[in-house]
Amino acid sequence: MFPVLNTERLRLREIRESDAEALYQCLSKDEVTRFYGQDSLETVGQAQDIVATFAKNYLEKRAIRWGIERMDTQELIGTIGFHAHSPKYRRAEIGYEIHPAHWRKGFASEAVKEIIAYGFNNLDLTRIGAVVFLENQPSSDLLVKLGFIQEGILRSYIYQNGVPHDTYVYSLLK
Repeated sequence: MFPVLNTERLRLREIRESDAEALYQCLSKDEVTRFYGQDSLETVGQAQDIVATFAKNYLEKRAIRWGIERMDTQELIGTIGFHAHSPKYRRAEIGYEIHPAHWRKGFASEAVKEIIAYGFNNLDLTRIGAVVFLENQPSSDLLVKLGFIQEGILRSYIYQNGVPHDTYVYSLLK
């Protein structure tokens, strides 16, 4: 059964087919995807494909991606999760995005804290990594605030709109 996590203001829950429109509204915005390593979505159908991919990856135990839902409005405002999960090596990478209408309200920090705890306590992770575009200062600041250590730079690591970008690599150990 897919784990549901609750924070003070958020419910982290399974992403459903009915979330495709909200996912599209988030991932079709260039300001969201510019540091995502993915082009902005152009159709709701692409969002439906992403929902299916999240479900498949969870069933195959390769990744877990929660929808970030505001408890007060039941609105899906983004997603968060672990990918590159390696149970053998007890590590995974974290990724997240929030719709711009909900930026700078502490939602990302609240969600990241919750899944860090889940990763260490329920997935038995020893290491949680993060890869962040050099230009994505808000994400870098968030990770450092939560205890992540910047380990270095991965050169030409992620392509965005056909252009290679350098990224920072961060980690948090249990």
